[in-house]
Amino acid sequence: MNKEDQVMVNVRQLYNKLAWINKLKMEESLKGFQSTEVHCIEYIEKNDDSNVTQLADAFYMTRGAISKLTKKLMNKGLIERYQKPTNKKEIYFRLTDRGREVFKIHEALHQEFRERDKVILDQVSEEQLDGLLNFVRGYSQHLDAKIAKLDVKRE
Repeated sequence: MNKEDQVMVNVRQLYNKLAWINKLKMEESLKGFQSTEVHCIEYIEKNDDSNVTQLADAFYMTRGAISKLTKKLMNKGLIERYQKPTNKKEIYFRLTDRGREVFKIHEALHQEFRERDKVILDQVSEEQLDGLLNFVRGYSQHLDAKIAKLDVKRE
């Protein structure tokens, strides 16, 4: 196996391990919520004036799927929709108090995971981090370009 293949296999394995080990704690602390719901809540909290199109782009989902997801979150009392006085056409989302509680639990879990992994991350030099970030950004931009060429409609 060449080095490029080794990198891809190891990145995939690393992601799968992280997802598996974090999932146990997430499911325990956020019972009754799916991962997509929690990450939608996170996105809405961190991005002002979130709308269906922005969420669809961020999650690589159709607008129809996002509409179902946001409706589910509204029914659970986690988000609410609103319009700006200057634009009655566009619908935006924000968290309710209950949604902010879920967000805070999720953020606390991420902090716990960072603390857990600090022992390894503290061993990585600034130069190594810069190299990793350059690789990830470059690869992400490459995939963005490929996705744009697919011209897939997210209806």
